[in-house]
Amino acid sequence: MRVVLISTYEMGRQPFGLASPAAWLRQAGATVVCQDLSRSRLDREAIAAADMVAFYVPMHTATRIAAHVVQHVKALNPHAHLCFYGLYAPMNEAFLRSLGAHTILGGEFEAGLLSLIHRLQVGQSHTAPQPEPVISLERQQFLVPDRQDLPPPFTYAKFIIGPEQQRTTGYTEASRGCKHLCRHCPIVPVYAGRFRIVQHDVVLEDIRQQVAAGAEHMTFGDPDFFNGIGHAIPLVQALHAEFPHLTYDVTIKIEHLLRYAEHLPTLRETGCVLITSAVEAVQDRILHLLDKGHTRQDFFDALALCQQVGVHLNPTFVAFTPWTTLDDYTELLTVLATQDLITHVSPIQLAMRLLLPAGSTLLALPEMRPYLQDFDASALTYHWVHPDPRVDQLCDEALKLVQSGEAEAASRHEIFVRLWAAVHKAAGLPAPLVPESSVAPRHGPIPYLDEPWYC
Repeated sequence: MRVVLISTYEMGRQPFGLASPAAWLRQAGATVVCQDLSRSRLDREAIAAADMVAFYVPMHTATRIAAHVVQHVKALNPHAHLCFYGLYAPMNEAFLRSLGAHTILGGEFEAGLLSLIHRLQVGQSHTAPQPEPVISLERQQFLVPDRQDLPPPFTYAKFIIGPEQQRTTGYTEASRGCKHLCRHCPIVPVYAGRFRIVQHDVVLEDIRQQVAAGAEHMTFGDPDFFNGIGHAIPLVQALHAEFPHLTYDVTIKIEHLLRYAEHLPTLRETGCVLITSAVEAVQDRILHLLDKGHTRQDFFDALALCQQVGVHLNPTFVAFTPWTTLDDYTELLTVLATQDLITHVSPIQLAMRLLLPAGSTLLALPEMRPYLQDFDASALTYHWVHPDPRVDQLCDEALKLVQSGEAEAASRHEIFVRLWAAVHKAAGLPAPLVPESSVAPRHGPIPYLDEPWYC
């Protein structure tokens, strides 16, 4: 059985979603070729010879790219079994099947892929109904990811810790899914408030092989590293004991930073230098509509905790929603300036527009309905229109300012100043000076990954 696993985009990370199933399928005797199209061209010969081609679609952008690439795959090999797996596969099942997908797998997908190749090996027809569940949340005993034919870690995003300092970065996952039900989150329609862990020995061995390949920093891709606090803390303690000079970054909800504040020193002591947290907004009414589980003040309290402990906080935002006013956007920028966070926030975060993919729980929110338009299959999202045309215009301008600023290598502060001017112009007001920080200046460089974050 000849299998090609394809990843189209995963934020500059070496994809766990190829390496993990590759281990399962190779153990079962399949010949597997992994292709990361963010780093290499489509291997036409491998596609032409494949019995099955499976696209990993963990994100919106990855799914849109895969929808384009699958047309080339079908032209090269019209007889291959086509599979889409990952978070966005079940959410877009109807669309992907219209493109020719035979099998759709979401949630814990490794066992489903294994079942799929077994039935293909016995000659089951493409047209037979899919016996595997479209979404599986069964607990799995993971295998150590097999990264043998993926590009090496140094070809992926770097972790920048200073003007002349960067670290080769690896990527792993210690858990999937999430306990929480934030309305805008694409994890919720699939996992519905549940999460699954990857066993400690598997995670540690995966990190060992990446360190051996040159990784000096690790990104944990868990949606919330503190979903299973009893899983996370022993893991990083064991990691630090074996690799005391390895640094890492994690993603943790504001709610969990406050609930498990006593564990933040352990993160710092074991090598954590950056925590990403989806703050999303600084207005309580918007946070309530998104069901984020935290308030504006909670954000400030979590920020203060991280500052006290000595771990940098990287807040992310949904800067434009149907409920965001020009005053709200000005307030967001003011908060970032007065809290000395301008250099902490990737500029793209200040141009992010609320995404409404198929299956989003926001679609059922009464406060969302007045702004909804039709589903756009080519964009894989429902369009929405803001009641104030100036906000939609500012959203478009903000994206252009960020993209042009990054193209000319402008600093985060320079791009911020342009956005500050743009929102005041949109409101028909003169732009005052950017507010000064109301907190003590940070000491030392702000660490960050050098590939912009998109969803």
